[in-house]
Amino acid sequence: MKIAVASEKDMVTQHFGHCENFNIFEVKEDQIVSHEILANPGHSPGFLPNYLYEKGVNVIISGGMGGNAVNLFNERGIEVITGASGSSEAAVKSYLQGQLKSSGSVCHEHQHRGECGH
Repeated sequence: MKIAVASEKDMVTQHFGHCENFNIFEVKEDQIVSHEILANPGHSPGFLPNYLYEKGVNVIISGGMGGNAVNLFNERGIEVITGASGSSEAAVKSYLQGQLKSSGSVCHEHQHRGECGH
């Protein structure tokens, strides 16, 4: 399983589409076995869900995310977890332990940066 975390370096970002990078964790038997960092290739409507789907991502974790992105991920069978914060690795470990549940934090405005989820 691959879990992507929308991040600013190692920290979960509050707005998925405007993140600096994605921390991608490969998980086997509920253990992280590898970690790679992918730069955000750019934000345009509908692009990132397809991009991460093509990278084999099964779960996306973020602080907040627009409703269109949530729907596109759901259409591709990718689980969306919003409302996360803290370090990317800690968020993944919490998810694997069943402690991280989606808050349903959805961004409705896209003119801002860093204000979603508040």
